[in-house]
Amino acid sequence: MLYGELVGVYERLEATSKRLEKTFLLSEFLKTVQSAELEQVLLLAQGKVFPDWDQRVIGMDVKLLLKALSRATGASAEKIEELWKNSGDLGTVAVELTKKKSQVTLFSQPLTIKKVFENLQKLATLEGAGTVDRKIQLASELLTSATPQEAKYILRSILGELRVGLGEGTVRDTIVWAFFGDRAGVKYDKTTNELAISDEERKTYDEYVTLIQEAYDVANDFAQVARLAKEKGEAGLQNISLMPGKPVKVMLFQKAKDITDAFSIVGKPAALEFKYDGFRLQIHKKAGKITLFTRRLENVTLQFPDVVQRISKHLLGDEFIIDAEAVGVDVQTKKYLPFQNISQRIKRKYDIEETAGKFPVEVNVFDVLFHNGHSLLKTPFAERRNLLEKNVAKVDFQIKLSEQIITDDLNEAEKFYKASLAAGNEGIMMKNLQGIYKPGSRVGFGVKVKPTMDTLEVVIVGAEWGEGKRGQWLASFIVAVKDPETGSFVEIGRVGTGIKEKEEEGVSFAQLTQLLMPLIVEEKGREVKVRPEIVIEVDYEEIQKSPTYSSGFALRFPRLCKLREDRSADDVNTTLDLLKLFENQRGRKVY
Repeated sequence: MLYGELVGVYERLEATSKRLEKTFLLSEFLKTVQSAELEQVLLLAQGKVFPDWDQRVIGMDVKLLLKALSRATGASAEKIEELWKNSGDLGTVAVELTKKKSQVTLFSQPLTIKKVFENLQKLATLEGAGTVDRKIQLASELLTSATPQEAKYILRSILGELRVGLGEGTVRDTIVWAFFGDRAGVKYDKTTNELAISDEERKTYDEYVTLIQEAYDVANDFAQVARLAKEKGEAGLQNISLMPGKPVKVMLFQKAKDITDAFSIVGKPAALEFKYDGFRLQIHKKAGKITLFTRRLENVTLQFPDVVQRISKHLLGDEFIIDAEAVGVDVQTKKYLPFQNISQRIKRKYDIEETAGKFPVEVNVFDVLFHNGHSLLKTPFAERRNLLEKNVAKVDFQIKLSEQIITDDLNEAEKFYKASLAAGNEGIMMKNLQGIYKPGSRVGFGVKVKPTMDTLEVVIVGAEWGEGKRGQWLASFIVAVKDPETGSFVEIGRVGTGIKEKEEEGVSFAQLTQLLMPLIVEEKGREVKVRPEIVIEVDYEEIQKSPTYSSGFALRFPRLCKLREDRSADDVNTTLDLLKLFENQRGRKVY
């Protein structure tokens, strides 16, 4: 299939803001794609060349792209950079330059999906001497053969800024429409932009949506799900299985107002567990090999050799997928430490053994998804916990089951809650004893209870260079939450406080600047736009309604409190979370 056919779909997707129309456009296109190319097409449609669970990234910043575009068009890198800063979109610059490029390869052929996909994947796999030149060559090879519109989307794909407005929900529904549309009663009216569907058909439609969503939550790859839907239908999706070694989205938990509210959500009796202030650790074992993943599916096995060693010794099973929390411990005081004390271990590449000695962690195991050939996603929580009790050996300050009680008594629950806080934890988790494990979902099988007003996890989408002594740094950061309807990020304010000038004092302007520089995709004057990858946790005085920001809300006096290197942009709070917090921020019960 020619890449130009997909580019035509990109253009139509970008031209509409209507979610249903986007779903229709992409689903009609997917119906025309052969099975052999379906996975590549759907990944490219999302602006990706690897599924979410794959840690590889294209890793080519704007500076290298300027050189590749220069080589392909004959324009100087300086001229291209000037045009880019004026327009703010390197894709638009590519369109104009490609229209009047002075260098045209005599033997250039129309680009195919396969060629574009393979070249983009190679950008992520190159290493060693000559890598930079080879990356420029691979990108310029595509740009030289590209039409102006193809060049635009090639550059945007490399930068991770496709801008066609395909959220996770839209991609999921697209697969339903493309491969189960007739059975699901899909009747899209292009004139009214409505899905005409009866109540009975809606029930069937929702069943297919759930089928696709659950398959995706296990596979972490819509491309694989789409191919299974096309080739094997419902049976193929229902039989999709967890695989140790391949990370799966963790189950997420909503916040309850208080313990009474928590009981009303999860039922009585409930399991109560300490809520540790650490980072989520998904532990896999397959063929004797232990692999560790963070909540954002990042492989951190090399950074935690101490954890690998104790898992090998003290967690029984030939194959498993375990859900746990790694929390910093002070061996002297026997108290848990805040997340920031151990966060630097996640990204550590050097002096790993020394760092492990300085910042020891305790692994608190609290759930199991897979054990010795059996998926446990549909197994009640009480049974999963019982299995853990038989297979986890307790070693103080190294590994143990999360502290737990089972009760239906409010006073006993309050006592346990206070004990958790006294130990240095954030609060408690309360779980339904019959609850199943739903990857990626906040479904009411468990909630968290914390004593303070919720902080927010937000992603940085832009920044502004500082002035005076801060002129060398990005000093004001535009932050956003996720709109679950569109999958886009919507702004809620600017953060400039809580950040340090000296690196030894905490998260610094220099550190954030270093993290964000490779992610810049637009630059206008002192303001830059960045790919949404860096997640921070902020507190604030109040949430206010505001027309200034695209979320419709603004944070009053936001302040950075943590850099969340264990989180991805997909993990940040949503507009629904904002609305709930906004409505509940008055009269909140504080312990």
